[in-house]
Amino acid sequence: MLEIVQHVKDKDPNEREFHQAVDEVMASVEGVLDQHPEYRHAKILERLVEPDRVILFRVPWVDDQGIVQVNRGFRIEMNSAIGPYKGGLRFHPSVNLGILKFLAFEQVFKNALTTLPMGGGKGGSDFDPKGKSDLEVMRFCQSFMSELYRHIGPNTDVPAGDIGVGAREIGYLFGMYKKLKNEFTGVLTGKSISWGGSLIRPEATGYGSVYFAAEMLNTQNKTLEGKVCLVSGSGNVAQYTTEKLIEMGAKPITLSDSAGYIYDEAGIDADKLAFVKKLKNIRRGRIKEYAEEYPDAVYTPLDPGADHNPLWAHKADCAFPSATQNEINGKDAKNMIDNGVLLVSEGANMPTTPEGVHFFLGSHILYGPGKAANAGGVSVSGLEMTQNSMRLSWTREEVDERLRLIMRSIHKTCIEAAEQYGSPGNYVNGANIAGFTKVVNAMMDHGVV
Repeated sequence: MLEIVQHVKDKDPNEREFHQAVDEVMASVEGVLDQHPEYRHAKILERLVEPDRVILFRVPWVDDQGIVQVNRGFRIEMNSAIGPYKGGLRFHPSVNLGILKFLAFEQVFKNALTTLPMGGGKGGSDFDPKGKSDLEVMRFCQSFMSELYRHIGPNTDVPAGDIGVGAREIGYLFGMYKKLKNEFTGVLTGKSISWGGSLIRPEATGYGSVYFAAEMLNTQNKTLEGKVCLVSGSGNVAQYTTEKLIEMGAKPITLSDSAGYIYDEAGIDADKLAFVKKLKNIRRGRIKEYAEEYPDAVYTPLDPGADHNPLWAHKADCAFPSATQNEINGKDAKNMIDNGVLLVSEGANMPTTPEGVHFFLGSHILYGPGKAANAGGVSVSGLEMTQNSMRLSWTREEVDERLRLIMRSIHKTCIEAAEQYGSPGNYVNGANIAGFTKVVNAMMDHGVV
């Protein structure tokens, strides 16, 4: 296993997040490879870590001052062994090839866990929609899609939203795709309800991470009722994680953005959450304004050079990291355990560093890794694809129940895979093994392609 990880590092030395994702999966599946030497003979690992296709293109657009701007566009089509490529588009200044390869690699196994026929992909741009006018965002999206449309389709590659890509961006992207292709197909998910979107799609990742947490607690005959919860982020995932926690009787006390976080000891209730949604989704403001609206809450700026994030140092029962990758390091993990956290359910993609993961696993808390706990978003994207193909729409209650059943199935699959390969209760190994075996068995069936 060390050989394949070193091979990846030698070929792409600057793609740190991708190395981390590969290392985690390889560490989990060693026992599977020992039982299936045919996988090694077929060079399955070497094939898994290489994308089927990497698409890189320039995106020129004109800002409101009439000045031409140029960004980079990407699409990583990682693996389509079990279905069309499926994964979000991220518009953020931090986007680069290594981050997108890590996200696409994770997506392959996450999608395999959902029980739906979806491969894995990811894409995006280093464009930052923050502070841009609607017209600037529209011009950028139209230019981005004028190249991307050649590579996607309802039976080939179906992108969705991610950080920086919400309903507004999906609308502009879809409009350009429809114009260029002269067809109305379910080529993007996360669409508005009035033209092919699915109910529960914006809520799905957050709701799913809470459903997964409830399943983990159920193994110990516990519930979320009365649990004090730390939530990071303030975008869709964090908002709807908070919403579902409130609905299930828990008490969320934190939210954050890139500049800082708020701590509300009294708890974030439905009215306060409605303020956050208006603040972030409509006004596109900063989370510090929460403390101005609710003076009993405390706002703390974040120091990017600090060795820990104070958000994770508050006393709590559960934690829902819902912001971005590697937001929890080893010191943060220790602070969480020392302050009573008994469950972590990851709403973001790989939000915990290897040191943090090692600490969680060694502490034997309930730890749900992102590829399992945050699979609700792509699950409902898959349900949206199904509804588009059938030219119908399901009710909110139908979609929510299907989501809950999928998260329950993912939890059961992780438990069974971990037990089968000698690490009971280890959701990291369970998720990696279950996703890996489904994908590689399909690859074996398809031959060397």
